[in-house]
Amino acid sequence: MSAMRKLLALLLLCTGGCAAAQELTVAAAADMSAVLPQLADAYTKKTGVAMKLVFGSSGNLANQIRNGAPFDVFFSADEEYPQQLIAEGLAAKDTLYRYAVGRLVLWVPADSPLDLAKLGMTALLDPSVKKISIANPAHAPYGRAAEAALRHFGIYERVSSRLVLGENVSQAAQFVESGNAQAGLIALSHALAPAMKDKGRYWTVPLDSYPTLNQAAVVVAKFTARDRAARKFLGFLRSPEGASLLTSYGLSLTTSNTNMEKH
Repeated sequence: MSAMRKLLALLLLCTGGCAAAQELTVAAAADMSAVLPQLADAYTKKTGVAMKLVFGSSGNLANQIRNGAPFDVFFSADEEYPQQLIAEGLAAKDTLYRYAVGRLVLWVPADSPLDLAKLGMTALLDPSVKKISIANPAHAPYGRAAEAALRHFGIYERVSSRLVLGENVSQAAQFVESGNAQAGLIALSHALAPAMKDKGRYWTVPLDSYPTLNQAAVVVAKFTARDRAARKFLGFLRSPEGASLLTSYGLSLTTSNTNMEKH
């Protein structure tokens, strides 16, 4: 009977470990909120591994990892936060993967009178623009990029009182999409998302006007049964299917510097 109990205990341990390995918790910067569910669905269909997705600003997610949040993979809107976690022994250095160069765009609703193609960033000086949404620069890389771009074009001081800060770039996109702001500096991935692409127009902010958004992913160092599954998921990003999905949302390593207005 004792031997039988031991066998049952071992089977239960194996079952629990295998079940844990079949679900990954992925923390991702908010600019991934449209494409990551598609990547996760494609990966689940291919492997059977379930995915739980958590979105937020990169800085806040990094702090949650420091506080023991049960994340397996971390997608950041820059490389700085993953590198900090690696230095602190909280992420696996050999898994650091730059998956895209993020692009900042100036987005306005379709019925906006602003001529983005002609005015570019100076369109924000128009009196009709009462509120401008950006992500909070304190913990969101896209927010820091937006602030830097405004300073680059010499208009930050003139518009700073009209800035509305979203907790992350996804919330900044929601502010302008809902009409609570007349313009927003948001991620290209949001501008291309189904929820927004037919509702407005955008102007791509030149890359040389803000710090490069080298977006990177890393496996959180837990040394558990899920570590191998997490590494395989990052490998999926490199596959033609994964790369194609990312590119469809403007998330690629291409750094062409176009600032055309897009409808």
